[in-house]
Amino acid sequence: MLPGGPARGVLGVQATAEQIAQFNHDQGYDRPVWEQYFLFLGRLLTGDLGQSFLLNMSVTDAIMQRLPKTLVLTGLSLVVALIIAIPVGIFQAVRRNRGADYTLSTLAIIAYSTPSFFLGMILIMVFSQGLGILPAGAPQGETVGDVLLEPQRMILPVLTGAIPLVANFSRYMRSSALDSLSEDYIRTARSKGTPFRRVLSRHLLRNSLTPVIAMLGYQLPVMFGGALVIEQLFNYPGMGLLFWSAAQSSDFPVLLGCVLVISVATVVGSLLADIIQAVLDPRTRGGLA
Repeated sequence: MLPGGPARGVLGVQATAEQIAQFNHDQGYDRPVWEQYFLFLGRLLTGDLGQSFLLNMSVTDAIMQRLPKTLVLTGLSLVVALIIAIPVGIFQAVRRNRGADYTLSTLAIIAYSTPSFFLGMILIMVFSQGLGILPAGAPQGETVGDVLLEPQRMILPVLTGAIPLVANFSRYMRSSALDSLSEDYIRTARSKGTPFRRVLSRHLLRNSLTPVIAMLGYQLPVMFGGALVIEQLFNYPGMGLLFWSAAQSSDFPVLLGCVLVISVATVVGSLLADIIQAVLDPRTRGGLA
């Protein structure tokens, strides 16, 4: 329904009306929308996501080549974010309503409000163009192993994905830790003379992690959306760049395949978040069952 449709995007602006009509007939785009939809579902049940118009390969193969590299990027960003956000959130809770708490909260709001493309450009300007200590481009390896062989080139893309997550997770961690600090078991542990560090590590941390873990599944579509921008900005050969290229060239089978993968990942991520939450918090097991 977009101007020109997929035929114009694939055949180019010089294509004749007869060529466009033939393309639409070959691809089934001249059929009613409902019929196209059920034909797509029928192929999907057999694992057939269609054929890419421009890559000369199946959509499944194209996605399977790119998806592992996107998972590496988003996974590293998530790990880095959690490593930073969890202690920062606890530190803010312990130092609540003090100068450090206000400063970190302000920085978190700024980081969370900054678009990924703008944040990435700032990091490139500072660390690549200004200081010259990090390369501006991402690794271009064909496999995950090739990508990981260039760790320096992964730093800026990973930081671009991790910084907004740090801002988000640290705010939730702070709120959850504040709630836990007011609980009776924390006061009881401290009244028994238990060292405060042990109270934080054994009692506060585990109970405060539950809301953060529950958020992970819901962050998956956000992370994939961020990966689309990050991969295009740093020319990282993942699924986000594949989606971007397909959108520019009207390669709709690839677009449909990428959206389907993101949708499935969102559902699976939500399920895993519920399971992990039940493991961490026994009070939720009955409701999950």
